[in-house]
Amino acid sequence: MNKPENNSIKNWAEDDRPREKLALKGKDILSNSELLAIIIGSGSKNKSALTLAQEILEYCYHDLAELNRLGLEQLKKFKGIGNAKAIHILAALELGNRRIYTETKNRKSSIRSSADSYEHLRYYLQDESVEESCVMYLNRANYVLHIGKVSKGGISNTIIDPRMIFARALELKATAIVLAHNHPSGNLNPSQADKDLTLKIKQAGIHMDINLLDHLIITQNSYFSFADEGLL
Repeated sequence: MNKPENNSIKNWAEDDRPREKLALKGKDILSNSELLAIIIGSGSKNKSALTLAQEILEYCYHDLAELNRLGLEQLKKFKGIGNAKAIHILAALELGNRRIYTETKNRKSSIRSSADSYEHLRYYLQDESVEESCVMYLNRANYVLHIGKVSKGGISNTIIDPRMIFARALELKATAIVLAHNHPSGNLNPSQADKDLTLKIKQAGIHMDINLLDHLIITQNSYFSFADEGLL
């Protein structure tokens, strides 16, 4: 049933209110807009929380990956979404990201392939709107010691300092690393700069007995592996 914009959720039938609906029927039955409305908490003078949630999801074409890419200032552009509500949305999305990453990490005992590396690294990079880089540090058994971002750039490039990478590797006593960066454009082809950087990191690692196992280019739905393509 369509609700007028100035009709408060409090005046709806109990079964139609997102919070009460969740309590009575369970979380699985709620739509994405109803779940988002619960996170938003309350509406504005002329719009219910559900209407605000629907507007945000329509802006994202009802794609949760697109929603995950929205930043604080973008969310605050929606009338009725202030700083506090925007922060609630971002916090909920990040908690979901971390839950997915933790489940993935716990399923993998060690890194044995580019697919394993991708499953660990994609949650750090696939939804970013600018190019960023991160490094996965491994021990001799290829267990993950740490994953951390090492740079953030613009739409088409990022600057990586190898000294920062290997300083952290020495702190962690890592014996191998996997480098990764995203291409927000969705293009999986490595640039000449990507190839040059890979060679530079590999050669630096050889002198320090720290092996570069792979360099991944990550997009929203896929990845490119330098190791798989014989470019290492």
